[in-house]
Amino acid sequence: MSALVGTGVLFRFALRRDRVLLPVWIGVNALMVLSMPGTLRGLYATEAERAALRSQMAGNASLRALTGPALDDSLGGLTAWRVGVYAGLLAAVMSLLIVIRHTRDEEESGRLEVIASGAVGRRAPLSSALLTSAAANGVLAVVLIAGLASLGLSGALALGLAVGLTGLVFASAAAVAAQLTQSARLARGLTAGLLGAAFVLRAAGDAGPAWLTWASPLGWLEKVRAYAGERWWVLGLSALACLSQALLAYALAGRRDLGMSFLPTRPGPAVGRLGSAGALAWRLQRGALLGWSTGFFLAGVIYGSLTEGAADMMSGNAGARAVLERMGGRAGVTDTFLSAMISMLGLVSALYVVSAVLRLSSEESSGRAEPLLACAVSRLRWAGGHLVTAFGGVALLMLLAGLGFWAGYGERPDAVMGACLVQVPAAWALGAVTVLLYGFAPRVAVAGWAVAGAVLLIGWVGSALDAPRWLLAVSPYDHLPKLPGAGMTWGPVGVLIGLAMLLTSAGLVGLRRRDLGS
Repeated sequence: MSALVGTGVLFRFALRRDRVLLPVWIGVNALMVLSMPGTLRGLYATEAERAALRSQMAGNASLRALTGPALDDSLGGLTAWRVGVYAGLLAAVMSLLIVIRHTRDEEESGRLEVIASGAVGRRAPLSSALLTSAAANGVLAVVLIAGLASLGLSGALALGLAVGLTGLVFASAAAVAAQLTQSARLARGLTAGLLGAAFVLRAAGDAGPAWLTWASPLGWLEKVRAYAGERWWVLGLSALACLSQALLAYALAGRRDLGMSFLPTRPGPAVGRLGSAGALAWRLQRGALLGWSTGFFLAGVIYGSLTEGAADMMSGNAGARAVLERMGGRAGVTDTFLSAMISMLGLVSALYVVSAVLRLSSEESSGRAEPLLACAVSRLRWAGGHLVTAFGGVALLMLLAGLGFWAGYGERPDAVMGACLVQVPAAWALGAVTVLLYGFAPRVAVAGWAVAGAVLLIGWVGSALDAPRWLLAVSPYDHLPKLPGAGMTWGPVGVLIGLAMLLTSAGLVGLRRRDLGS
């Protein structure tokens, strides 16, 4: 039997399973990129203003580290500068999640063993996962090329291909990690660590020694120079990395038994040390929380250090300041910038709480929850442990972000900390929606990602496009006070906390009343 038998069936099954997640990831990424030319046209209407922006960026190493160098002052060139790296970053995250979900996650849950007992080749699951990632990145690239073609077909083709290939680089890296590790959680952490290292190398190269940029796949995306005299040969670096990593993953997959790995998980102590369901939940989620915490603290440091320079740059442009005011309120330029950046981190924190809540769903679907609940552990105690980690983790993330802003900005720690912590109730509300979905309809609990993605899209793109007020009001973040510039209003915060408690309680009631796995 061929090692690829059954690849087509598994590929179609993977597309069916990801029919909600993939459109959300692709849609958010595409809208972020395609909305940027119109935003830039409104902010910098003349060639002189765009040339001045490029000149300002050239002299600000901190901002170059954040977004990369502006290689051209056309609308296409500024679009590639402003969102190119972040589009590649989102494509990479989407790709690594797809591959690990359909490889190591399936092995860890035992489902792949059942599938492999049929007419399925040894490398078919890995092939279907890579094909799913390739299809998602291909659709994303086509959408970007078609949407940006009016700014120049050559530049649109270069940017679309660069973003898609960046996603595939990390898809193939995730395929290797899935062979090396015995845990899906560790595979995600390893690939996410590589992605973080790639971002740091790219940032360091843009702000300092240029050779560091060439050491990063995200740096290759910049070096393609979309809309700035395209270097087509740089795309070959990404293609070569994809091919070599995929071949390595195939070689490793053929040399190990199903469920095994080259880096096996260390056995636990002979005598168990976990005395409660909450301790087990913390043990399962602490690695992910540590990674998120590190990222939020570093993001706070970076954004805090940019505050003075970015505020000075925005103060001379009424359009840019108007966008910041829609995101961060009408206060001084510095307060407005701080509020806008903190709001962005608050939006991102919703992704953590959704992923942490959905750990309940993965524990149930994998069968690990059933033996635990067969003991003297109630469903509420089991779920409560994970929810405390999820909701408490969001507060920790924003606290660390506040400390990072204080370290980077160096002033007004109480105001910055309050602005960060006021974001927490909105994230709790989104987490509570996911709890409600899981409690009553676990098969569609993954729609929590769609809800979070829609809120992120409204927050990131809606303000820049001056979206209708009713649309912005859909997001719970829109109702929060715009600290540190505005005054504190407790009413909306209390409503969001009450709503989160109500939805969470309703979800737990649903969990108590339904059968596991239904």
